[in-house]
Amino acid sequence: MRCRLQTLFQRKFKIGLLFLLLVALLVHLARDLAHTTSHRPCGCDVKAPKASGSPVLASPRKLSLRILQDFSGSNGSLEKSSQPQRVRPQVGAGEFGIQRGDGNPGGTEGSKLAALFEHPLYNIPIPEVTEKDKLFVVNPTEKFSLHSSRSDEWVSSSKAETILPTGKTAYDTYPPWLKFHVGINRYELYPRRDPLMPTLLRDLATQRIVSSVQKSGGTQLKLIMTFPNYGQALFKPMKQTRDQETPADFFYFSDFERHNAEIAAFHLDRILDFRRIPPVSGRLVNITKEIRDITTDKKLAKTFFISPAGNVCFYGECSYYCSTEHALCGKPDWLEGSMAALLPDKTLAKRRSWRSPWRRSYHKSKKAEWELNPNYCAQVRETPPYDRGHRLLDLIDMTVLDFLMGNMDRHHYETFEKFGNDTFLLHLDNGRGFGTHSRDELSILAPLWQCCSPDPLAPILAEPHLQALDRRLGKVLAMVGRCLAGVARLDKVLVDDMGSRV
Repeated sequence: MRCRLQTLFQRKFKIGLLFLLLVALLVHLARDLAHTTSHRPCGCDVKAPKASGSPVLASPRKLSLRILQDFSGSNGSLEKSSQPQRVRPQVGAGEFGIQRGDGNPGGTEGSKLAALFEHPLYNIPIPEVTEKDKLFVVNPTEKFSLHSSRSDEWVSSSKAETILPTGKTAYDTYPPWLKFHVGINRYELYPRRDPLMPTLLRDLATQRIVSSVQKSGGTQLKLIMTFPNYGQALFKPMKQTRDQETPADFFYFSDFERHNAEIAAFHLDRILDFRRIPPVSGRLVNITKEIRDITTDKKLAKTFFISPAGNVCFYGECSYYCSTEHALCGKPDWLEGSMAALLPDKTLAKRRSWRSPWRRSYHKSKKAEWELNPNYCAQVRETPPYDRGHRLLDLIDMTVLDFLMGNMDRHHYETFEKFGNDTFLLHLDNGRGFGTHSRDELSILAPLWQCCSPDPLAPILAEPHLQALDRRLGKVLAMVGRCLAGVARLDKVLVDDMGSRV
């Protein structure tokens, strides 16, 4: 009898427990439904976007997540997936949430990066840009227009209509890549809050490719791709997954170039407010349709083959890693890569290449002079163009960028010849960055620690005085903290020195 009662009690207990769990679930669902309804902007039904010939842009948040995948080692890249993603990424639209969907350039909702760009340091004005500070002097009457209503190809003003739509200027007819070129000046490649950037990045990620040829020179395979609007981009294909770290025994000059390093370098360069790297976007490319079938490069065409796994592969011609053992293969013909907007052709805007004073020896056993001479920077300071202007400071800026990326391959840099010594350095070719995450290469910062400028009578203060400064600073901060704790509003204590109250 006791056993039967115990069994009956256990059954009732289980039934009661299941009933409580069911009630909790229903309550949870009801709360979620009420929350969703309360956050709708209106009571009308939300209709799905109609299908059309052009891709529908995702929300800025989804686009940000898609962009951040390029920096993640656990994002399900093509090397780890048996089914490649067929949807081309809409990279760059929304500019990491800096602009809202309504086009308001001041929008900062839901973006820590946008909030960062609101800091006063990102609002320091550059000097006034005069005509001589611009890379190009544009003819205000030169126009571009669509070749026909069924084509997205552009033609010169000689074939364009002579009358522009009301309110339009000739500049409005330029394709995004041309607007980017026209906007380059002595101080920057593009403005801090460039409204063109989302469109330019989106074009790099989605524009139809009409030509693919191999770029001459260089140690590894790169392609130049042309779009219908005559814009061009440099395509660096994926060679390694994001979580593959460069082995410690590898020499810096024999490492792979990484497509995701090029993408990350562009965004890091923007965060540091340098804006010296041309825009770069990630892209999925169909090797068959967008390279093999349209290339006019006979040498490149000869290197395509089908792998034993049934994937389309090619390797091109270059100094390193261009062989069947290092072929680039799709899944089965889709391949990730970085698309970097090309700078103006050198015949139109000459650039000068400068050998970095802190260039490595590129030899397996020899060291460069800067690695052996502790007073090397004094010699550099006396050598043009580092003996005047801000060239040395700009070079140090570049080494900080390289240190953050772990890039040891900065042997040269370039400048626009028109601007002479008084201009920024172009931070090009960043593919060997982000190869290591478990160690920091401090030698990259040699220009920074070798070019420190101490007083001739250094040290000025003995160590106890430096410790006293730290101690006194701590007391000042503690006193400010007590002031803040005693008031209800921060603006009763703190005042923004930019002119507005906190």
